[in-house]
Amino acid sequence: MNLTQYVDQLRQELAVAAEAGGDEARALAERLTRPLESAARLTLLNALSAAADEITVDLAPGSVDVRLRGVDPEFVVTPPPAAEVFDARAEYAALMAAQAPPPPAAPDAADDGGTARINLRLPAHVKARVEEAANRDGLSVNAWLVRAVSGALDQPDARPGGKTGHREAWNSGSTFTGWVR
Repeated sequence: MNLTQYVDQLRQELAVAAEAGGDEARALAERLTRPLESAARLTLLNALSAAADEITVDLAPGSVDVRLRGVDPEFVVTPPPAAEVFDARAEYAALMAAQAPPPPAAPDAADDGGTARINLRLPAHVKARVEEAANRDGLSVNAWLVRAVSGALDQPDARPGGKTGHREAWNSGSTFTGWVR
């Protein structure tokens, strides 16, 4: 989506408003329009992101994401599956039944079955692998991630303080801080 036309329109509207104030106001408006361009773009981007979030709530389990390419945003729409309604609990139950482990613990009584939205940033190569795995399993990326996280959380050695299997070295108390690219 090209934001330039909207920023230019805002610049023109400011110039028209400044004409009413005379030469001094017109000169001030001309000096302010260049610095305001980046602020206007950022404000438009924030509005588009908020709109995408609202649409995603109505479209769930589909989604609308706003990505910035250069100076212009682009929308990425992931439609919900047409033939089926996503049920995370049913997906998880089917996965667990196929692997035949002991039955999972009963959900907490406080669990109201609602969903929550989070933003997850993945490196591009990991995202590509997640998309491939989801396609291979015939699931949406969201359903696949819910299944993977649920499975990881229900593994006895994945719990904090768990000291079994290959996770023992991981939970050895070593910590790392910083940014990873």
